[in-house]
Amino acid sequence: MIQICEGNFQECVDLSKRIPEFESPYSIEEYKKRCSGTHLTLIAKIGDKNLGFKIAYDQFNDGTFYSWMGGVLPNFRKQGIASQLADYQENWAKENAYSSIRLKTRKKHKAMIAFSLNRGFVITNEIQKWPDKESRLQMEKAL
Repeated sequence: MIQICEGNFQECVDLSKRIPEFESPYSIEEYKKRCSGTHLTLIAKIGDKNLGFKIAYDQFNDGTFYSWMGGVLPNFRKQGIASQLADYQENWAKENAYSSIRLKTRKKHKAMIAFSLNRGFVITNEIQKWPDKESRLQMEKAL
């Protein structure tokens, strides 16, 4: 049975190094710098085995919670883990008086774009990069 619980930065860093879409994972120092204020660090696990993570923080101080990083190990995808992490994060954000969740993803991450659109996110901005597949899509969902 999958359990979603609050975790720590090191667990997220360790998982991010095992997720192939993260070509150059962030260091723990970057996690500490970005998440120095209000943040939520989630881990999905079965028993003592970590399978995925999701981390968000209050980047904007405008009632929006920024879903910064997350992923599920390839062998455990398509089992609802990402949805369970997102559900927990969204419920936590609502309970803590946030009005929306915002995220950014690269155009090349088609599965993440589809996942977000299916959860009710809308594309609010595109940040052009070269090559185009590296362009970022900013997405937001009202809570």
